Amino acid sequence: MDKREYMFSVLVLFLIGTVGAGVPAGGRPFDDNYVVTWGNVLKLNQGREVQLSMDKSSGAGFQSKHKFGSGFFQMRIKLPPKDTAGVVTAFYLTSKGDTQDELDFEFLGAREGKPIQIQTNVFINGQGNREQKFVLWFDPSADFHTYGILWNPYQIAFYVDKVPIRIFKNNKRYGVGYPSKPMTLVVSLWNGEAWATEGGKAKINWSYAPFKANFERFSDSGCHADGRTINAKVCGSTTYWWNTIQYSRLSANETTAFKNVRAKYMTYDYCSDHPRYPVPPTECRLNQ
Repeated sequence: MDKREYMFSVLVLFLIGTVGAGVPAGGRPFDDNYVVTWGNVLKLNQGREVQLSMDKSSGAGFQSKHKFGSGFFQMRIKLPPKDTAGVVTAFYLTSKGDTQDELDFEFLGAREGKPIQIQTNVFINGQGNREQKFVLWFDPSADFHTYGILWNPYQIAFYVDKVPIRIFKNNKRYGVGYPSKPMTLVVSLWNGEAWATEGGKAKINWSYAPFKANFERFSDSGCHADGRTINAKVCGSTTYWWNTIQYSRLSANETTAFKNVRAKYMTYDYCSDHPRYPVPPTECRLNQ
């Protein structure tokens, strides 16, 4: 382990103890805040863990009972092991519909021995195409790891084990859109072989089915926005811990970890895709 890797490991251990302190350590039972929406879903450990299973006939999914207007949404996830090319595990917030706001974590399966990639995306009024991809510094199928999305009036932050890997700032004053619609938290396991691995060249090896992904720590750290218009006075209030000044920007330690992980583990950034965007979108400069 070189000095850079050592310092990154130290930062990860520090951040694990400091970020997201408001999330209950044990989580809540699945049925308190979530509902099965389709497919093969098995509840384990008295409802404190859920397993999604995918075979040729069906994938699986669940979603929150509530819509949210802000929050810090975290879940511990263990991905399917071995050859998972074409298999997509998704953890995301969405307002649904053709003009949806959406914040995506998509885990793109890989051939055995190759790294699983995380694809993040931000949709605003139905417009996405803001992909950033990463490989991880651990095997996400070997054990549970914590993945989180912070969404407040100041910024959106994607976290892996408390390490921020992506930031999307609220830059409406510069004409950049920002997600503002009430969103539901959705989790799914599904067949994405048409595009997910090697651009769709690597198809699912069904001899490894059923593919199983496990989930736990079903926290509900969000402002409920069911049946009401969200605004700064409601879900942007600092009475919610995730809207306080501490979460308006990254701390110094988070910033260091953020820069390190992006330098070492990012594999694609739409902001750097010049054939696709000869002139980078405005938010690219502002989110640095």
